[in-house]
Amino acid sequence: MNQFYAAMNLYLRLLWTLLRARRAARLAPGDTLERTLRVLPNDLDVNGHMNNGRYLTLIDLVLVEYFVRSGFAAAMLRRGWRPMAGGSFITYRRGLKPFQAYTLRFRLDGSDAHWNYMRFEFVRDGRVCAAGYMKGTAVARNGLVPNVTSYAAIGWEPPAHALPAPVRAWLAAEQGVMRSAW
Repeated sequence: MNQFYAAMNLYLRLLWTLLRARRAARLAPGDTLERTLRVLPNDLDVNGHMNNGRYLTLIDLVLVEYFVRSGFAAAMLRRGWRPMAGGSFITYRRGLKPFQAYTLRFRLDGSDAHWNYMRFEFVRDGRVCAAGYMKGTAVARNGLVPNVTSYAAIGWEPPAHALPAPVRAWLAAEQGVMRSAW
């Protein structure tokens, strides 16, 4: 029964995210999305602070808002594309306790031919509690959608700057991990 309530809470958060995103201003390239949130009781682990998996779930919700506000969700629906996550890394520095308010910052930090790299930070009282990157792309029936195509669908240009150093290091580490997979 507890799983039912936890799932319902996430669906309610998703519905709230979609409703809020449809009314919010459109995002432009380079914009940072900031959302003030609060640690809810079902976000907690046995140690009494926000569960490490919940951070990634909240990033998914902010990503949905980013897709709607950038116009990418509508472009994907029109073309039959699906969003696909390709990985993430996160570093935790300070725990978030029950009912504490915090800010989740989220922005596009770079892209390559197919993947987009989004930086996120969980901040409380001006101090970073957790930070990292996630990567994602759009998928069509015949495979990954090139960023030149997906960006053109919303009237954007792919970021012209080089990938940030943390992303380059992450990609190198990712290659090593996949080469040594069992």
